[in-house]
Amino acid sequence: MRLILLGPPGSGKGTQSKLLSKRLKVEHIGTGDLLRAAMRNQTPVGVRAKPFVDAGELVPDAVVNDLIVERFSRDDRPDCFVMDGYPRTVAQAVTFDGILAKYKLPLDAVLLLAVEAEEIIGRLGGRWSCPTSGCKATYHTVSNPPKVQGICDECQAELIQRNDDKPETVKARLVVYERDTADLIPYYRSRGLLREAPGRGEIEQVYNNLQKALGLETKPS
Repeated sequence: MRLILLGPPGSGKGTQSKLLSKRLKVEHIGTGDLLRAAMRNQTPVGVRAKPFVDAGELVPDAVVNDLIVERFSRDDRPDCFVMDGYPRTVAQAVTFDGILAKYKLPLDAVLLLAVEAEEIIGRLGGRWSCPTSGCKATYHTVSNPPKVQGICDECQAELIQRNDDKPETVKARLVVYERDTADLIPYYRSRGLLREAPGRGEIEQVYNNLQKALGLETKPS
């Protein structure tokens, strides 16, 4: 099965794509993982991407497209996969269509995790992290609070809130998503590939929603 998982920041794409990968036995392809590996190995694409990543900026379409081309041009390209974080624009989607056509790997479905903006802000705005290397535990003020407010349960370090998780930053990220990524919805809907699934609820509930959207029988983990 060949899938793309779409959804706003904080919708749970990372968690759900890894579950889909494990349970459907397909490769999880995350652009974040590919970027980090490319920079670590100092590939040509990694060298081009590094200045943008270091500056906290979005990596340009051309660089990300080359990253995906690099992955699919290898002899160990996956026959089955779930894409996490790519494509994020229609321009990237058009490029990806060409890559898939070249290697005769048509998509089966594009899954959209539907989550309201208020829910996203609540999820990310309440998230706190441990800054200690080797720990990196995460907490949530509502769903998973630490035993002592502001202190990591594991190593007793003082918790921090990442800039990406601050409510004003979350709102800005949602604006960018609506501007760039939301255009992918009609793009894939017009081709009969889009499957929408509610993204609110516990992890297993959301996974079951995705299974139903794919028309698959829900099986226990």
